[in-house]
Amino acid sequence: MRKIPFLCAMLLLLTSCSIYGSSDKVMLNPKKELALELKKSIPPSFFPRKLSVVAAGDSLTEGVGDSRRRGGYLPYLAVKLEKDQSVKEVTVRNYGVSGNRTDQLLGRLRQPEVDAEIKKADIVLVTIGGNDLMKVIKQNIDSLEMDDFKAELADYQTRVESIIHHIDTLNPEAAIVLIGVYNPFFVWFSDIKEMDEVVEGWNKAGEAVIRKYDNAYFVGIQDIFQESKTNLLYTDKFHPNDKGYRLIADRVYASLEGKPIKLLADRAYTAGKGEKN
Repeated sequence: MRKIPFLCAMLLLLTSCSIYGSSDKVMLNPKKELALELKKSIPPSFFPRKLSVVAAGDSLTEGVGDSRRRGGYLPYLAVKLEKDQSVKEVTVRNYGVSGNRTDQLLGRLRQPEVDAEIKKADIVLVTIGGNDLMKVIKQNIDSLEMDDFKAELADYQTRVESIIHHIDTLNPEAAIVLIGVYNPFFVWFSDIKEMDEVVEGWNKAGEAVIRKYDNAYFVGIQDIFQESKTNLLYTDKFHPNDKGYRLIADRVYASLEGKPIKLLADRAYTAGKGEKN
């Protein structure tokens, strides 16, 4: 009988420990779930991040025709991106080289410096194709026909595919933007009525490539120049002037304003970067 009070005391002590232990365990999960719910509900704009932009391509990326020689459409685009609530700062690396064709661009993209920047980029912008068209014209200037462009089109699409695939392989998380070509050729070749059709074929080839990649976007700009009632070309009647570049930047930003920027901001926040990035 003397052992009963001792056993009761021990039983009461164990029961108390069990209750508090159980209570502690019950309280841990709701706290974790609450933290997760809060993390999901906080908008990306709460932690604005830095964006790294790499631009590669031809004279449109270099900015030929830009009166300030700052890089064509890129400064305008950077300003618009920085106005987004989820973006704190934009850094742009410009690898545009006037005169580059698709085959030359692919070679430059494989340079160590460019490769390294693409791997770190959030957005990769590409302008290419105009000089591929010019090559066909120059090679067949004495007897230019539609078949000359059609013969080159398949090879052009293959090279564009190689460019986009290379970028995507280096950085599958980046948003890739291929900017289409426009038709300034009517000034120089007004007798070639089918030139708009040729440019449209080039753009469709680029679009076909882009459709294969979930993180890639095609931005058409032919209509900007085709439908404008004001002059958007530089004095050389080939490259955009300041207003033309501004309109290109507007169009590119419109393609990034929704899903791409949101995905980039969400990814940074989910990875726990926030202000640290």
